[in-house]
Amino acid sequence: MLREIIIYPDKRLKQLSKPVEKFDQELHTLLDDMYETMIAKNGVGLAGIQIGVAKQVLIINIPIETDSQEPQKQQPKENTLEVINPRILEAEGKNRYQEGCLSVPGYFEEVERYKRVKVEYQDRYGNITIIDDDDFLAIALQHEMDHLGGRLFIERLSLLKRKKFEKEWKKRQKRKGK
Repeated sequence: MLREIIIYPDKRLKQLSKPVEKFDQELHTLLDDMYETMIAKNGVGLAGIQIGVAKQVLIINIPIETDSQEPQKQQPKENTLEVINPRILEAEGKNRYQEGCLSVPGYFEEVERYKRVKVEYQDRYGNITIIDDDDFLAIALQHEMDHLGGRLFIERLSLLKRKKFEKEWKKRQKRKGK
């Protein structure tokens, strides 16, 4: 089922997500709904809080290129990384990457993050897993984990870029009649 994505500056995005304690059908339905919602909105990641669920749950599905002549990207459900109760065990290096967010649609900016992260998390059944990555997945994990702590990528911008964003965002909201 498609869920509504909460858009900045909605205060619900600032909520701290609570650990998941029950690994049951309700959680599985939430994860499935998150996948459908993320795909429908052309995202690569989604945290529970972005659909109003303040639980430490996020999903990531990095598109894969197809071999056809036309560049198409696919995100098969079986490639979805379901991350519950994550915590960073190790982090090193620095990397800058242009990020966007389904809760801040149409805005992209370069953000500094750790280059490599090692994250411990649970899957939909409660099994503990560790992932260690120094590629785009590391960036996506950090971005989505920020959501669990009530933080958006725009909060990682320099003061000057943040002020510019706020000004542009307000103009855009006025044009939309919000």
